[in-house]
Amino acid sequence: MRASAKYGAVAGLSSLVLASVAVAPAGGAAVIDAALHGTVVAAGRAAAAGIAFGRCPAVEKLPKSVQCGTVKVPLDYTDPSGRQIELTVSRVKASGKKAERQGAFVYNPGGPGASSMHFPLAAETPEWRRIAKAYDIVGYAPRGVGRSAPLSCQDPVDFLEAPTLAPTHPSASYKMERVAEAQAYAKGCADKAGATLRHYTSLNNARDLDVLRAALGEKKLTFMGASYGTYFGALYATMFPSHVRRMVFDSAVNPAPEQIWYRNNLDQSEAFESRWADFRAWVARHERTYHLGATPEEVAHSYEEVRARLAEKPAGGKVGPGQLHAAFLGAGYYDEYWPMRAKALAEYLKGDPQPLIDQAAPDPDGAKAAENGNAVYTAVECNDAPWPEDFSVWDLDNTLLAQRAPFETWDNAWMNLPCAFWPAPRQQPLDVRTEPRELPDTLILAAERDAATPYAGALELQRRLAGSVLITEEDAGTHGIGAGSNSCVNTYLEDYLLRGETPVRRASCAPHPEPDPVSLDRRAEQRKLPHTV
Repeated sequence: MRASAKYGAVAGLSSLVLASVAVAPAGGAAVIDAALHGTVVAAGRAAAAGIAFGRCPAVEKLPKSVQCGTVKVPLDYTDPSGRQIELTVSRVKASGKKAERQGAFVYNPGGPGASSMHFPLAAETPEWRRIAKAYDIVGYAPRGVGRSAPLSCQDPVDFLEAPTLAPTHPSASYKMERVAEAQAYAKGCADKAGATLRHYTSLNNARDLDVLRAALGEKKLTFMGASYGTYFGALYATMFPSHVRRMVFDSAVNPAPEQIWYRNNLDQSEAFESRWADFRAWVARHERTYHLGATPEEVAHSYEEVRARLAEKPAGGKVGPGQLHAAFLGAGYYDEYWPMRAKALAEYLKGDPQPLIDQAAPDPDGAKAAENGNAVYTAVECNDAPWPEDFSVWDLDNTLLAQRAPFETWDNAWMNLPCAFWPAPRQQPLDVRTEPRELPDTLILAAERDAATPYAGALELQRRLAGSVLITEEDAGTHGIGAGSNSCVNTYLEDYLLRGETPVRRASCAPHPEPDPVSLDRRAEQRKLPHTV
């Protein structure tokens, strides 16, 4: 699974035993205290300097309505006067009257490795318009991402090599090939980044967020993190509770230290099996539209038939089983993908591979960004916590898991396997936790059947953040639900961000409607009609 999808949400990341984990020194409390002092120093400098917002560089591909700037942060917070790196920041100023303005609203879409530089464009959408009247809408590229001290581990062309295989039950020889690739990838990260590699961490992302807060001129932070953004948002709430004004956690990562990150990835793989079943059941209910099977099992057979054909002859020379899997993984994240993915499968079986090629073939123009996102994803997750260093542990855990959850298990394992051979020091995860009245009320949004960040993570985060309120979209699985298609969820989000109002403890929303392929086809036909006034 690529970092762009891994723990990333929309912009408007097991019960198996973890064994043989090698624990590397984290530096202890003295390092944490030194980094805290460094954050205070850096935030003070940033508050004095501010951000010189102006025209965005052409490379950002943003309209004139969006302003851009940079903020300096220390590479190493234990040495705040040492090397500085610049994070890119984007902004659209609040559109309402001066009396309506409530400050800056900062958003992170997850990853690790995702950027929110384009997020200010959301200010013009119906879902965000009222919030954008009250807040400056702020996006940024975290350290390592985009132009923010960019990280790379391999040639982007090699990263998007295609076609590839994606066996659900790999052979011993295939496993050894992937082990060698993981070792080479980890070495590539070390060779390209050198001594800076160890500084790409979730703790530093949280510290950077506090410096950004200060640079924006805010005494307290209003922040929304989606997916992985909920994890370093929770770290921020733990380290800087007095700096929080309002904070939204959309599709929460399980923050328990023992879950970061090996177990969370096992849990994710298991949850995707259920979401894959949801997609197949939906396609089966629309058999008259897609003709892929009247039962989920028949739909699975159609998928496997396409998979087998692509293994023999890749579509367009670039879409093999690996690219097919990556495209259909998106259907596990967002049910809005279901109609287009089902149609591509149906058209391929009828003899037209073009829709599948359009949706699944690698995009050469996006190779650099994709490789960069994956490099940051890998560095952050590998640096954040101990991982098993013996492949036999990965082999046993994933072999057992793949017996009941074959769809995503091994692909997820291969993506994370460089962490078994990681050359940089590992940290010990911070124990996310706040005491009663230490933190203002915070809002957690979660879909009950979310696969990328299973629902148990939202429950665990609520247990750890005193005073937090959980809004659940029942019997739904879209990843990232804030300002999405559920008006009930959006009402709770607006009530909180605009007025600070929340339910007492928990509340539920009915699921948003599933896609209707018939109505979608009708809308497509209507768009083809000439417009008349």
